Amino acid sequence: MDIALSIKHINFFMAKSFKTFLKHTAKDFHNQSVNPPVVRASTIIFKSMQHIRKMQAKAQKNPTGGHYDYGRQGTSTTHILQKILTKLEESYHVFTTPTGFGAVFLAIFSVTRPGDEIIVADPVYSPTRLLTEKFLKEFNIKTIFYNPSDLKTLENNITKKTKLIFVENPGSNTFDFQDLGKILSIAKKNKILTAIDNTWGTPYFLKPIKLGFDMAIVSATKYYSGHSDVMGGSLAVNKKVFKKVKDAERITGLRLGPDDAYLITRGLRTLDVRLDRHRENAKKVAAFLSKNKKFKLLYPYKKDSNNFRMWKKYYSGASGLMGLKIKARNINSVRKFVNSLKLFGYGYSWGGFESLALHQEFRETGKRKYMNLAKDEHLVRLHIGLEDPKDLIADIKQALRHLK
Repeated sequence: MDIALSIKHINFFMAKSFKTFLKHTAKDFHNQSVNPPVVRASTIIFKSMQHIRKMQAKAQKNPTGGHYDYGRQGTSTTHILQKILTKLEESYHVFTTPTGFGAVFLAIFSVTRPGDEIIVADPVYSPTRLLTEKFLKEFNIKTIFYNPSDLKTLENNITKKTKLIFVENPGSNTFDFQDLGKILSIAKKNKILTAIDNTWGTPYFLKPIKLGFDMAIVSATKYYSGHSDVMGGSLAVNKKVFKKVKDAERITGLRLGPDDAYLITRGLRTLDVRLDRHRENAKKVAAFLSKNKKFKLLYPYKKDSNNFRMWKKYYSGASGLMGLKIKARNINSVRKFVNSLKLFGYGYSWGGFESLALHQEFRETGKRKYMNLAKDEHLVRLHIGLEDPKDLIADIKQALRHLK
């Protein structure tokens, strides 16, 4: 495969719109295929020892150029995906990992050491909470959680040991939208690195590196692939943290395999089409749900709310993931409501073509400091898929009879 030609092709079409870029980027004119082929290799073969040394010298001179001497470092398949994502993110580089959580781990591991402190948004993804609250503690790295609705809880906990502010926006389960600009201002003032989990928005709706974040994470398992059959993650970085992340990537071996890279590249072709449909479907479902007094809709729909203002300030659109805060004395009625949905699958992850529902209990939410959930309040997460929204609304409507 002619990598140089493919990269030139990526650069040319990035001058066009986001939508056009995704349709025309990375064509393989060497093999005459529309999508880059899957190149699998543990041994990267060379013509001679001089050829190996020449490639190694190129890799040192240009560490983002796709110059590999061992299969664990990647192949042309993974390199092309990295270049596409780098353009989408408008970042210095994008590292790809075997899972979305692998990207979270790589971001934190790259910039923290024993004795450091990190400040993390309270409503983070539960495995991220376990990593920061439990695992890092064993390595003498202290984690402090802040209230996304009160950034004084962030600013007042900064010390000389604080190395990283980790944001997830919107908050997992509770969908809190934060003032990202204010967080970046606090970080800059105190010379602290920043990272954000941007899986909900993707660079289609928000470009964190352009906004000022040092690192931006997306679970490629979700909207990037779009078909619920791929595992992967991406970590976009600026130039300031690139070397630290590169060194950590080399040590941990957290790299995406070529088969998943191929499927993610293929999925990206329709990212805009799918996200536009997810957004429109979610908007119609949200309009229906917002009229029901049995629960509070957790989605940026109410124009006079802080959540809506913070979303509108930074995002160009909204994805299909939302939540419901249901007030019910009997938890079984909430379970019946969820189990009565016929067009919603039951399962973790999201971002695929199908709609999903999940009753969020302690296993999903974790022990949060600032959630303030009353005993008779329960969380349900909905992912609005690509089905006809009229059918989804009718399905929700028939299931509502169980809420008491």
